Amino acid sequence: MTTLQPQISSNLSIRAIVEGAGHWFLHSGIRESNGGVARYHYTDRRQNAKVSLEITGYAVSALVYLHDLTKDRQYLDAAMGSAAFLRDQAWSARDNTMPYEIPDEGEQAYAYFFDAGIIVRGMLTVWRACGDASFLEKAKEVGLSMAYDYMAEEAVHPILTLPDKQPLDYDLLRWSQSPGCYQLKSAMAWWDLAVATGVPALKQPFERMLEYSLATHETFLPGHPERLKAMDRLHAYSYFLEALLLVGDRPACREALRTGIERVAFHLRDVAPDFARSDVYAQLLRVRLFADRLGFVPLNCEQAAEEAAAIQTFSRPEDGAFWFGRKHGEFLPFTNPVSAAFCLQALAMWDGDRDVEIGALI
Repeated sequence: MTTLQPQISSNLSIRAIVEGAGHWFLHSGIRESNGGVARYHYTDRRQNAKVSLEITGYAVSALVYLHDLTKDRQYLDAAMGSAAFLRDQAWSARDNTMPYEIPDEGEQAYAYFFDAGIIVRGMLTVWRACGDASFLEKAKEVGLSMAYDYMAEEAVHPILTLPDKQPLDYDLLRWSQSPGCYQLKSAMAWWDLAVATGVPALKQPFERMLEYSLATHETFLPGHPERLKAMDRLHAYSYFLEALLLVGDRPACREALRTGIERVAFHLRDVAPDFARSDVYAQLLRVRLFADRLGFVPLNCEQAAEEAAAIQTFSRPEDGAFWFGRKHGEFLPFTNPVSAAFCLQALAMWDGDRDVEIGALI
């Protein structure tokens, strides 16, 4: 296995990088005035993409984490504002679901299982931080819609058309348009709801998704005939590893976690010289640190240090954002909130914030 070779070094401390990313979330305009958060910022056009409800859910969790880390009230206020946007403006009362995006007039609308789970977890994160019961109630509503609307015979449908709630045809070469082990990250919402409500039965759909994921995950990587596409699938497969942290005390889950870390590390180092995503480095490092602290998989300190160094090369000192990726030595012309959220948390954990709970995993 080759070592990672970061191509650009940063002179900033990790603390400064994390603080810069927090400033970017608050002041760059990626979070719009209504609380919604854009999917990307196009650096070449200096323009945001459309607001994404999934990305807003991630941003809520990231802002609460930044509040916990810094005790700066600005972050909690921003998290509450974005959660209120999801609660009050994004939820479709007509369809009783959380759509993929707020559709324009006459536009075909969709709903994604994965997005709904991320939104539930964001709602629960801000509820735990501020105590506003309306966020818990909306999280329960979204979680129930996930259970009722998406269930298939073996797994769950990834995408539904609205308003008829019919499953979109699967595309097996596009991980986000086919069932897979990555959906276990979203199914964590049911586990979190069970803990929040004291209703253990809410864990049952998570357990069903876990059984499916353990039975199918070994075929997920590399999973595409084009070599560089493996990097995108590493991002998705890492979601599966993140969810396994909930149940790593079970022998089969611990073994899948151990071998999964090794597989992601191998494929990352194979593909990264030609195409690398910052979020994949961050996801792998977070899983390593959690798995080690919880006693599931000992930390490979050498590889973890390489990954922490590589994450820092994606930081943009001029605004605090993180580049999404680098292809053939050139940064791709956009930054996004998920990259920033995963990278800042991974670096903060590497820098010493090792007591973060699984519930705070962005």
